[in-house]
Amino acid sequence: MKLASWNINSVRLRQALVLDRLQGLDLDVLCLQETKTEDQFFPVEAFAEAGWPHIVMRGEKSYNGVAIISRLPITDSAHHLWTGRADCRHISATIEGQTIHNFYVPAGGDEPDREVNPKFGHKLDFVDEMTSYFSAQPPASSVLVGDLNIAPLAADVWSTRQLKNVVSHTDIEREMLLKLIDEGGWVDAVRHHYGEEEILYSWWSYRARDWQASNRGRRLDHIWVSADNQDKITNIHIDTATRGAEKPSDHVPLVIDLAS
Repeated sequence: MKLASWNINSVRLRQALVLDRLQGLDLDVLCLQETKTEDQFFPVEAFAEAGWPHIVMRGEKSYNGVAIISRLPITDSAHHLWTGRADCRHISATIEGQTIHNFYVPAGGDEPDREVNPKFGHKLDFVDEMTSYFSAQPPASSVLVGDLNIAPLAADVWSTRQLKNVVSHTDIEREMLLKLIDEGGWVDAVRHHYGEEEILYSWWSYRARDWQASNRGRRLDHIWVSADNQDKITNIHIDTATRGAEKPSDHVPLVIDLAS
């Protein structure tokens, strides 16, 4: 199975780019975050006609939204209302015997203080609940992907010193995400493949005049696998070139190849 995860920042706005990457990367499954559209307006027919007819999605107007697009049959799907909110941040599907969880974790606002910034508190509660959920029922034959909005390692950001008090790389976020991986029974597939020292990014701000020249990125997007899947990883690819496409998302696809 060749699977990718991508925060698309509006699937309707970037439908042509999604179709291009589905075909160009020869994907079996694509998990999207920030689809930003209600289910009734999701471009199901365009993807089905291109060869990816199996689709599950949870969307809302203008915000959030997750979807799983597949050319392989989806035999089951579900979702969980994390922190009790129906804000379309999770969907799961069973494909070829693998349970695929697709997450869009809250960004957390600008101020890393839950007392003055409720968005940051929501983010911490969300990750804490994910930890409790997966530690209570360790995953098997599973993959977890998504924009988790946390860059946990020093090599996941352009400057760990300058970003240590910036939301997405604060100590508490980093510690909580690593705890989720450890206690939740997951393997960080990207780091398992590349090691912990290689500098890797999946997101570059729109604010940069020249994103490639400044290269001030962060690895906010993740692919994790259950322990029984780690020896099935045959390749990991971060499709950096997609950031240079016309009208791109600020995130790029992460791709994993899993042997059967």
